[in-house]
Amino acid sequence: MNPPLRRLVAVVIIMFVTLMVAATSIQFFRASSLNSDSRNARTLYKEYGVDRGPIIVAGEPITDSVSVSSPYNYQRSYLQSLLYAHTTGYFSVTHNSMTGVERAENSILGGSDSSLAPQRIEELFTGADPEGGGVELTLDPAVQQAAWDALGDRRGAVVAIEPSTGRILAMVSKPSFDPNLIASHDAAVANEAYQTYIADESQPLLNRAIGDDLYAPGSVFKIITAAAMIENGGLTADSLVDAPYTFSPPGTTHEIYNPGQRQCGDGSGSVPFRTAFTESCNTTFAIGGLDVGSEAMIDMVEAFGFHQDLSIPLTVRPSRFPEPQDQAELAMASFGQRDVLVSPLTMAMVASAVANDGVIMTPYLVEQTLTADLGVISTTSPSTFSEPISPQTAVELEKMMIDVVNYGSGAYAASSFVQVAGKTGSAEIAAGVSPHAWFAGYDASDSPQVAVGVFVENGGDGGQNAGPIARAVIEAVVNQ
Repeated sequence: MNPPLRRLVAVVIIMFVTLMVAATSIQFFRASSLNSDSRNARTLYKEYGVDRGPIIVAGEPITDSVSVSSPYNYQRSYLQSLLYAHTTGYFSVTHNSMTGVERAENSILGGSDSSLAPQRIEELFTGADPEGGGVELTLDPAVQQAAWDALGDRRGAVVAIEPSTGRILAMVSKPSFDPNLIASHDAAVANEAYQTYIADESQPLLNRAIGDDLYAPGSVFKIITAAAMIENGGLTADSLVDAPYTFSPPGTTHEIYNPGQRQCGDGSGSVPFRTAFTESCNTTFAIGGLDVGSEAMIDMVEAFGFHQDLSIPLTVRPSRFPEPQDQAELAMASFGQRDVLVSPLTMAMVASAVANDGVIMTPYLVEQTLTADLGVISTTSPSTFSEPISPQTAVELEKMMIDVVNYGSGAYAASSFVQVAGKTGSAEIAAGVSPHAWFAGYDASDSPQVAVGVFVENGGDGGQNAGPIARAVIEAVVNQ
Protein backbone atom coordinates (compact mmCIF):
# COMPACT_ATOMS: atom_id res chain seq x y z
CA MET A 1 0.00 0.00 0.00
CA ASN A 2 1.49 3.29 -1.08
CA PRO A 3 2.00 6.13 1.48
CA PRO A 4 -0.87 8.39 0.28
CA LEU A 5 -3.35 5.51 0.59
CA ARG A 6 -2.05 4.60 4.06
CA ARG A 7 -2.51 8.19 5.18
CA LEU A 8 -6.09 8.22 3.81
CA VAL A 9 -6.93 4.96 5.63
CA ALA A 10 -5.50 6.37 8.87
CA VAL A 11 -7.60 9.53 8.55
CA VAL A 12 -10.76 7.48 7.91
CA ILE A 13 -10.05 5.29 10.97
CA ILE A 14 -9.46 8.34 13.14
CA MET A 15 -12.75 9.84 11.92
CA PHE A 16 -14.67 6.64 12.73
CA VAL A 17 -13.09 6.40 16.20
CA THR A 18 -13.92 10.08 16.85
CA LEU A 19 -17.50 9.54 15.73
CA MET A 20 -17.85 6.46 17.96
CA VAL A 21 -16.44 8.29 21.00
CA ALA A 22 -18.74 11.27 20.40
CA ALA A 23 -21.81 9.08 19.97
CA THR A 24 -20.98 7.06 23.09
CA SER A 25 -20.44 10.26 25.08
CA ILE A 26 -23.75 11.77 23.96
CA GLN A 27 -25.86 8.60 24.26
CA PHE A 28 -24.38 7.21 27.47
CA PHE A 29 -22.26 9.55 29.56
CA ARG A 30 -24.16 12.79 28.79
CA ALA A 31 -27.64 11.32 28.42
CA SER A 32 -28.79 12.24 31.89
CA SER A 33 -27.66 15.87 31.70
CA LEU A 34 -29.09 16.30 28.21
CA ASN A 35 -32.43 14.82 29.25
CA SER A 36 -32.63 17.23 32.17
CA ASP A 37 -31.60 20.26 30.11
CA SER A 38 -34.55 22.68 30.06
CA ARG A 39 -33.80 23.47 26.39
CA ASN A 40 -34.36 19.85 25.31
CA ALA A 41 -37.69 20.03 23.47
CA ARG A 42 -38.05 16.24 23.24
CA THR A 43 -37.72 15.90 27.01
CA LEU A 44 -40.21 18.69 27.55
CA TYR A 45 -42.75 17.10 25.23
CA LYS A 46 -42.25 13.72 26.92
CA GLU A 47 -42.47 15.15 30.45
CA TYR A 48 -45.32 17.57 29.88
CA GLY A 49 -47.22 15.64 27.21
CA VAL A 50 -48.40 12.78 29.43
CA ASP A 51 -52.02 12.31 30.47
CA ARG A 52 -51.28 13.35 34.01
CA GLY A 53 -53.01 11.54 36.88
CA PRO A 54 -55.50 13.22 39.26
CA ILE A 55 -54.99 14.76 42.66
CA ILE A 56 -57.93 13.56 44.74
CA VAL A 57 -59.71 14.84 47.86
CA ALA A 58 -62.37 12.69 49.54
CA GLY A 59 -62.75 10.55 46.44
CA GLU A 60 -63.21 13.48 44.05
CA PRO A 61 -60.52 14.81 41.68
CA ILE A 62 -59.46 18.41 42.20
CA THR A 63 -57.34 18.37 39.02
CA ASP A 64 -57.92 17.20 35.46
CA SER A 65 -55.93 16.69 32.28
CA VAL A 66 -57.82 17.51 29.09
CA SER A 67 -56.71 16.42 25.62
CA VAL A 68 -55.86 19.49 23.50
CA SER A 69 -54.38 20.27 20.11
CA SER A 70 -50.91 21.21 21.32
CA PRO A 71 -47.39 19.75 21.20
CA TYR A 72 -47.93 18.93 24.88
CA ASN A 73 -51.15 16.95 24.20
CA TYR A 74 -52.85 17.63 27.54
CA GLN A 75 -53.89 20.77 29.38
CA ARG A 76 -53.70 20.56 33.14
CA SER A 77 -56.68 22.14 34.89
CA TYR A 78 -57.57 22.82 38.52
CA LEU A 79 -61.06 22.44 39.95
CA GLN A 80 -61.87 24.70 42.93
CA SER A 81 -58.56 26.26 42.03
CA LEU A 82 -58.35 29.00 44.66
CA LEU A 83 -59.37 26.70 47.52
CA TYR A 84 -56.58 24.18 46.90
CA ALA A 85 -54.00 26.27 45.02
CA HIS A 86 -51.23 26.17 47.62
CA THR A 87 -51.65 22.42 48.03
CA THR A 88 -51.83 21.36 44.38
CA GLY A 89 -49.42 24.03 43.18
CA TYR A 90 -49.26 24.37 39.40
CA PHE A 91 -47.89 22.40 36.43
CA SER A 92 -46.66 24.88 33.84
CA VAL A 93 -45.43 24.02 30.36
CA THR A 94 -44.69 27.67 29.62
CA HIS A 95 -42.39 28.06 32.61
CA ASN A 96 -41.16 24.45 32.57
CA SER A 97 -41.88 24.29 36.29
CA MET A 98 -44.01 22.64 38.94
CA THR A 99 -44.90 23.51 42.54
CA GLY A 100 -46.87 21.97 45.41
CA VAL A 101 -48.06 18.38 45.17
CA GLU A 102 -47.59 18.57 41.39
CA ARG A 103 -43.87 18.76 42.04
CA ALA A 104 -43.59 16.64 45.19
CA GLU A 105 -45.48 13.73 43.61
CA ASN A 106 -44.45 14.34 40.00
CA SER A 107 -43.10 10.83 39.41
CA ILE A 108 -46.50 9.31 40.31
CA LEU A 109 -48.64 11.93 38.59
CA GLY A 110 -46.44 11.91 35.48
CA GLY A 111 -46.25 8.12 35.32
CA SER A 112 -42.47 7.72 35.62
CA ASP A 113 -42.32 6.24 39.12
CA SER A 114 -40.85 2.74 39.38
CA SER A 115 -43.96 1.60 41.27
CA LEU A 116 -45.90 2.08 38.03
CA ALA A 117 -43.67 -0.35 36.07
CA PRO A 118 -46.43 -3.00 35.63
CA GLN A 119 -48.69 -0.31 34.20
CA ARG A 120 -45.90 0.83 31.83
CA ILE A 121 -45.45 -2.75 30.58
CA GLU A 122 -49.19 -3.13 30.02
CA GLU A 123 -49.27 0.13 28.04
CA LEU A 124 -46.34 -1.10 25.94
CA PHE A 125 -48.14 -4.29 24.93
CA THR A 126 -51.57 -2.73 24.44
CA GLY A 127 -50.31 0.37 22.66
CA ALA A 128 -52.28 2.59 25.05
CA ASP A 129 -51.10 6.14 25.60
CA PRO A 130 -49.04 6.56 28.81
CA GLU A 131 -51.03 7.71 31.83
CA GLY A 132 -49.95 9.03 35.19
CA GLY A 133 -51.02 7.65 38.53
CA GLY A 134 -53.20 9.36 41.13
CA VAL A 135 -52.50 10.95 44.49
CA GLU A 136 -55.16 10.99 47.20
CA LEU A 137 -54.76 13.69 49.85
CA THR A 138 -55.66 13.68 53.54
CA LEU A 139 -57.60 16.94 53.29
CA ASP A 140 -61.23 16.98 54.43
CA PRO A 141 -63.24 19.19 52.03
CA ALA A 142 -65.64 20.38 54.75
CA VAL A 143 -62.78 21.37 57.05
CA GLN A 144 -60.87 22.99 54.20
CA GLN A 145 -63.95 25.02 53.24
CA ALA A 146 -64.57 26.04 56.86
CA ALA A 147 -61.00 27.32 57.19
CA TRP A 148 -61.26 29.17 53.88
CA ASP A 149 -64.56 30.83 54.75
CA ALA A 150 -63.54 31.77 58.29
CA LEU A 151 -60.28 33.40 57.18
CA GLY A 152 -62.27 35.50 54.72
CA ASP A 153 -60.43 38.21 52.81
CA ARG A 154 -57.62 38.51 55.33
CA ARG A 155 -54.03 37.50 54.74
CA GLY A 156 -53.00 34.51 56.75
CA ALA A 157 -53.11 30.75 56.99
CA VAL A 158 -54.83 27.87 58.76
CA VAL A 159 -53.54 24.35 59.35
CA ALA A 160 -55.63 21.59 60.92
CA ILE A 161 -54.07 18.28 61.98
CA GLU A 162 -55.52 15.04 63.33
CA PRO A 163 -53.41 14.71 66.52
CA SER A 164 -53.45 10.90 66.75
CA THR A 165 -52.16 10.34 63.20
CA GLY A 166 -50.64 13.55 61.80
CA ARG A 167 -53.10 13.64 58.89
CA ILE A 168 -53.49 17.21 57.62
CA LEU A 169 -57.22 17.91 57.42
CA ALA A 170 -56.99 21.49 56.16
CA MET A 171 -54.26 23.73 54.79
CA VAL A 172 -55.34 27.18 53.64
CA SER A 173 -53.17 30.15 52.72
CA LYS A 174 -54.49 33.57 51.68
CA PRO A 175 -54.43 35.41 49.43
CA SER A 176 -54.64 32.59 46.95
CA PHE A 177 -54.02 32.39 43.19
CA ASP A 178 -55.47 30.64 40.16
CA PRO A 179 -53.06 27.90 38.98
CA ASN A 180 -55.12 27.51 35.78
CA LEU A 181 -53.71 30.79 34.49
CA ILE A 182 -50.07 29.82 35.08
CA ALA A 183 -50.74 26.34 33.64
CA SER A 184 -52.14 27.76 30.40
CA HIS A 185 -50.48 26.60 27.16
CA ASP A 186 -50.89 30.16 25.90
CA ALA A 187 -47.50 31.63 26.79
CA ALA A 188 -48.83 35.17 26.86
CA VAL A 189 -51.56 34.27 29.35
CA ALA A 190 -49.21 32.21 31.53
CA ASN A 191 -46.50 34.87 31.59
CA GLU A 192 -48.89 37.71 32.33
CA ALA A 193 -50.48 35.78 35.21
CA TYR A 194 -47.15 34.86 36.73
CA GLN A 195 -45.73 38.37 36.49
CA THR A 196 -48.95 39.80 37.97
CA TYR A 197 -48.74 37.45 40.95
CA ILE A 198 -45.03 38.16 41.46
CA ALA A 199 -45.63 41.92 41.40
CA ASP A 200 -48.59 41.73 43.81
CA GLU A 201 -47.48 43.18 47.17
CA SER A 202 -49.75 40.69 48.96
CA GLN A 203 -47.57 37.83 47.60
CA PRO A 204 -50.31 35.32 46.73
CA LEU A 205 -47.83 32.66 45.60
CA LEU A 206 -46.46 32.32 49.15
CA ASN A 207 -47.70 29.30 51.04
CA ARG A 208 -47.97 30.98 54.43
CA ALA A 209 -49.16 27.73 56.03
CA ILE A 210 -45.84 25.88 55.78
CA GLY A 211 -43.32 28.64 56.12
CA ASP A 212 -42.71 30.17 52.70
CA ASP A 213 -42.58 33.11 55.07
CA LEU A 214 -42.22 32.89 58.87
CA TYR A 215 -43.83 35.15 61.45
CA ALA A 216 -43.36 36.35 65.02
CA PRO A 217 -45.62 34.20 67.24
CA GLY A 218 -46.11 36.49 70.23
CA SER A 219 -47.91 34.92 73.20
CA VAL A 220 -48.96 31.75 71.41
CA PHE A 221 -45.31 30.73 71.91
CA LYS A 222 -45.96 30.65 75.67
CA ILE A 223 -47.30 27.10 75.25
CA ILE A 224 -43.70 26.02 74.56
CA THR A 225 -42.18 28.07 77.39
CA ALA A 226 -44.83 26.77 79.78
CA ALA A 227 -43.94 23.23 78.70
CA ALA A 228 -40.27 23.91 79.39
CA MET A 229 -41.09 25.42 82.80
CA ILE A 230 -43.16 22.36 83.77
CA GLU A 231 -40.64 19.84 82.43
CA ASN A 232 -37.60 21.54 83.97
CA GLY A 233 -39.11 23.09 87.10
CA GLY A 234 -41.60 20.45 88.18
CA LEU A 235 -44.48 22.93 88.08
CA THR A 236 -48.19 22.21 87.86
CA ALA A 237 -51.03 24.42 86.73
CA ASP A 238 -51.59 25.42 90.37
CA SER A 239 -47.96 26.12 91.30
CA LEU A 240 -47.19 29.67 92.36
CA VAL A 241 -44.97 31.57 89.92
CA ASP A 242 -43.42 35.03 89.87
CA ALA A 243 -45.66 37.59 88.18
CA PRO A 244 -44.39 41.12 88.86
CA TYR A 245 -45.90 44.19 87.27
CA THR A 246 -42.64 44.81 85.42
CA PHE A 247 -39.34 42.96 85.00
CA SER A 248 -35.88 44.02 83.81
CA PRO A 249 -33.63 41.13 82.71
CA PRO A 250 -30.08 41.05 84.10
CA GLY A 251 -27.69 43.31 82.18
CA THR A 252 -30.34 45.74 80.93
CA THR A 253 -32.57 48.52 82.21
CA HIS A 254 -35.27 47.66 79.65
CA GLU A 255 -38.55 46.95 81.39
CA ILE A 256 -40.85 44.14 80.30
CA TYR A 257 -44.54 44.78 80.98
CA ASN A 258 -47.57 42.57 80.82
CA PRO A 259 -50.06 43.14 77.96
CA GLY A 260 -51.65 46.57 78.33
CA GLN A 261 -49.22 47.23 81.22
CA ARG A 262 -51.69 45.48 83.51
CA GLN A 263 -51.01 43.82 86.83
CA CYS A 264 -50.91 40.02 86.72
CA GLY A 265 -53.63 38.40 88.79
CA ASP A 266 -54.16 40.12 92.11
CA GLY A 267 -51.04 42.26 91.73
CA SER A 268 -49.23 40.53 94.58
CA GLY A 269 -46.35 39.50 92.29
CA SER A 270 -47.02 35.80 92.79
CA VAL A 271 -49.93 33.94 91.15
CA PRO A 272 -50.93 30.37 90.21
CA PHE A 273 -49.31 29.33 86.97
CA ARG A 274 -52.71 28.88 85.32
CA THR A 275 -53.53 32.53 86.12
CA ALA A 276 -50.29 33.77 84.56
CA PHE A 277 -50.97 31.63 81.49
CA THR A 278 -54.61 32.68 81.17
CA GLU A 279 -53.77 36.37 81.54
CA SER A 280 -50.68 35.90 79.33
CA CYS A 281 -48.36 37.64 81.80
CA ASN A 282 -45.15 38.47 79.95
CA THR A 283 -43.12 38.90 83.12
CA THR A 284 -43.86 35.35 84.26
CA PHE A 285 -42.61 33.86 81.02
CA ALA A 286 -39.59 36.14 80.77
CA ILE A 287 -38.53 35.01 84.26
CA GLY A 288 -39.50 31.42 83.50
CA GLY A 289 -37.40 31.33 80.34
CA LEU A 290 -34.38 32.64 82.26
CA ASP A 291 -34.89 29.99 84.94
CA VAL A 292 -35.10 27.24 82.34
CA GLY A 293 -31.99 28.54 80.58
CA SER A 294 -30.99 28.97 76.97
CA GLU A 295 -29.81 25.39 76.39
CA ALA A 296 -32.97 23.77 77.76
CA MET A 297 -35.18 26.21 75.86
CA ILE A 298 -33.43 25.36 72.61
CA ASP A 299 -33.79 21.64 73.36
CA MET A 300 -37.51 22.16 73.94
CA VAL A 301 -38.21 24.15 70.77
CA GLU A 302 -36.29 21.64 68.68
CA ALA A 303 -38.31 18.80 70.20
CA PHE A 304 -41.40 20.68 69.01
CA GLY A 305 -39.99 20.79 65.45
CA PHE A 306 -38.00 24.03 65.27
CA HIS A 307 -34.83 23.82 63.16
CA GLN A 308 -35.93 20.39 61.88
CA ASP A 309 -36.26 19.34 58.24
CA LEU A 310 -39.79 18.23 57.40
CA SER A 311 -41.54 17.18 54.19
CA ILE A 312 -45.29 16.59 54.11
CA PRO A 313 -44.26 15.95 51.16
CA LEU A 314 -44.22 19.70 50.45
CA THR A 315 -41.01 21.10 51.88
CA VAL A 316 -41.67 22.87 55.18
CA ARG A 317 -39.46 25.79 56.16
CA PRO A 318 -38.21 25.22 59.74
CA SER A 319 -39.35 27.60 62.46
CA ARG A 320 -36.58 29.53 64.21
CA PHE A 321 -35.48 30.17 67.78
CA PRO A 322 -31.99 31.70 67.37
CA GLU A 323 -29.58 31.03 70.21
CA PRO A 324 -29.98 34.00 72.59
CA GLN A 325 -26.85 36.10 72.93
CA ASP A 326 -27.67 37.40 76.40
CA GLN A 327 -30.22 37.22 79.20
CA ALA A 328 -32.33 40.06 77.82
CA GLU A 329 -32.68 38.30 74.47
CA LEU A 330 -33.64 35.01 76.14
CA ALA A 331 -36.24 36.78 78.29
CA MET A 332 -37.87 38.41 75.25
CA ALA A 333 -37.75 35.23 73.18
CA SER A 334 -39.41 33.28 75.97
CA PHE A 335 -42.70 35.09 75.39
CA GLY A 336 -42.47 34.93 71.60
CA GLN A 337 -40.80 38.21 70.69
CA ARG A 338 -37.30 39.20 69.44
CA ASP A 339 -36.13 36.89 66.64
CA VAL A 340 -38.47 33.93 67.17
CA LEU A 341 -40.26 33.05 63.91
CA VAL A 342 -42.78 30.29 63.28
CA SER A 343 -45.20 28.87 60.71
CA PRO A 344 -48.86 27.99 61.30
CA LEU A 345 -47.97 24.33 60.72
CA THR A 346 -45.47 24.45 63.59
CA MET A 347 -48.07 25.91 65.94
CA ALA A 348 -50.59 23.25 64.89
CA MET A 349 -47.93 20.65 65.74
CA VAL A 350 -47.40 22.26 69.16
CA ALA A 351 -51.14 22.10 69.88
CA SER A 352 -51.30 18.51 68.64
CA ALA A 353 -48.55 17.50 71.09
CA VAL A 354 -50.68 18.67 74.01
CA ALA A 355 -53.76 17.00 72.54
CA ASN A 356 -51.93 13.70 71.95
CA ASP A 357 -50.43 13.14 75.42
CA GLY A 358 -47.12 14.76 74.55
CA VAL A 359 -46.51 13.00 71.22
CA ILE A 360 -46.26 14.78 67.85
CA MET A 361 -47.16 12.56 64.93
CA THR A 362 -45.40 13.40 61.67
CA PRO A 363 -47.74 15.62 59.63
CA TYR A 364 -48.58 14.27 56.19
CA LEU A 365 -50.68 15.37 53.25
CA VAL A 366 -50.68 12.30 50.98
CA GLU A 367 -53.01 9.48 52.05
CA GLN A 368 -52.39 7.12 49.13
CA THR A 369 -50.68 6.88 45.77
CA LEU A 370 -52.65 5.15 43.02
CA THR A 371 -52.30 3.59 39.59
CA ALA A 372 -54.02 5.11 36.55
CA ASP A 373 -57.06 2.90 37.22
CA LEU A 374 -56.97 3.99 40.90
CA GLY A 375 -55.53 0.79 42.31
CA VAL A 376 -53.63 1.41 45.54
CA ILE A 377 -49.84 1.56 45.24
CA SER A 378 -49.01 2.79 48.73
CA THR A 379 -50.75 4.07 51.86
CA THR A 380 -49.05 6.40 54.32
CA SER A 381 -48.60 4.92 57.77
CA PRO A 382 -48.64 7.34 60.72
CA SER A 383 -45.27 7.76 62.43
CA THR A 384 -43.97 9.56 65.50
CA PHE A 385 -42.14 12.82 64.84
CA SER A 386 -41.11 13.54 68.44
CA GLU A 387 -42.16 13.30 72.08
CA PRO A 388 -41.36 16.79 73.39
CA ILE A 389 -43.27 16.53 76.67
CA SER A 390 -44.51 13.89 79.09
CA PRO A 391 -48.18 12.90 79.29
CA GLN A 392 -48.40 14.59 82.70
CA THR A 393 -47.02 17.85 81.28
CA ALA A 394 -49.67 17.64 78.56
CA VAL A 395 -52.34 17.28 81.27
CA GLU A 396 -51.13 20.42 83.06
CA LEU A 397 -50.93 22.40 79.81
CA GLU A 398 -54.45 21.33 78.88
CA LYS A 399 -55.79 22.63 82.19
CA MET A 400 -54.26 26.03 81.48
CA MET A 401 -55.30 26.09 77.82
CA ILE A 402 -58.89 25.32 78.80
CA ASP A 403 -58.77 28.24 81.23
CA VAL A 404 -57.64 30.54 78.39
CA VAL A 405 -60.78 29.66 76.42
CA ASN A 406 -63.20 29.56 79.36
CA TYR A 407 -61.96 32.60 81.27
CA GLY A 408 -59.42 34.48 79.17
CA SER A 409 -58.59 35.89 75.75
CA GLY A 410 -59.55 32.64 74.00
CA ALA A 411 -63.25 33.11 74.70
CA TYR A 412 -63.88 33.83 71.01
CA ALA A 413 -62.80 30.24 70.26
CA ALA A 414 -65.27 28.73 72.73
CA SER A 415 -67.76 26.31 71.19
CA SER A 416 -71.18 25.17 72.32
CA PHE A 417 -70.45 21.74 70.83
CA VAL A 418 -67.15 20.83 72.47
CA GLN A 419 -64.67 22.08 75.05
CA VAL A 420 -61.84 23.94 73.29
CA ALA A 421 -58.33 24.32 74.72
CA GLY A 422 -55.99 26.92 73.28
CA LYS A 423 -53.72 29.91 73.50
CA THR A 424 -53.98 33.26 71.77
CA GLY A 425 -51.18 35.49 70.55
CA SER A 426 -50.86 39.08 69.37
CA ALA A 427 -47.33 39.44 68.06
CA GLU A 428 -46.00 42.98 68.04
CA ILE A 429 -44.14 43.79 64.83
CA ALA A 430 -43.26 47.48 64.84
CA ALA A 431 -44.62 50.79 66.06
CA GLY A 432 -47.74 51.76 64.16
CA VAL A 433 -48.16 48.28 62.61
CA SER A 434 -51.00 46.01 63.67
CA PRO A 435 -49.77 42.86 65.43
CA HIS A 436 -50.11 39.40 63.95
CA ALA A 437 -53.09 37.49 65.37
CA TRP A 438 -52.60 33.85 66.43
CA PHE A 439 -54.49 30.95 67.94
CA ALA A 440 -53.24 27.42 68.59
CA GLY A 441 -55.54 24.85 70.14
CA TYR A 442 -57.67 21.73 69.85
CA ASP A 443 -60.89 20.08 70.94
CA ALA A 444 -60.26 18.99 74.53
CA SER A 445 -62.37 15.84 74.29
CA ASP A 446 -61.50 12.33 75.48
CA SER A 447 -60.01 11.64 72.03
CA PRO A 448 -59.14 14.97 70.41
CA GLN A 449 -59.94 15.00 66.71
CA VAL A 450 -58.23 18.16 65.50
CA ALA A 451 -55.45 20.57 66.43
CA VAL A 452 -55.26 23.93 64.68
CA GLY A 453 -52.75 26.66 64.03
CA VAL A 454 -54.37 29.93 62.92
CA PHE A 455 -52.46 32.99 61.73
CA VAL A 456 -53.87 36.33 60.57
CA GLU A 457 -51.22 38.65 59.18
CA ASN A 458 -51.41 42.06 60.90
CA GLY A 459 -54.76 40.85 62.18
CA GLY A 460 -54.71 42.62 65.54
CA ASP A 461 -55.90 40.90 68.70
CA GLY A 462 -55.37 37.14 68.52
CA GLY A 463 -58.39 36.19 70.59
CA GLN A 464 -60.89 38.29 68.67
CA ASN A 465 -59.52 37.66 65.18
CA ALA A 466 -57.90 34.22 65.16
CA GLY A 467 -60.09 32.59 67.82
CA PRO A 468 -63.32 32.48 65.76
CA ILE A 469 -61.43 30.92 62.84
CA ALA A 470 -60.16 28.14 65.10
CA ARG A 471 -63.68 27.56 66.44
CA ALA A 472 -65.10 27.23 62.92
CA VAL A 473 -62.46 24.69 61.93
CA ILE A 474 -62.81 22.65 65.13
CA GLU A 475 -66.61 22.58 64.80
CA ALA A 476 -66.32 21.49 61.16
CA VAL A 477 -64.46 18.42 62.40
CA VAL A 478 -66.40 17.49 65.53
CA ASN A 479 -69.81 18.02 63.94
CA GLN A 480 -69.27 15.48 61.16
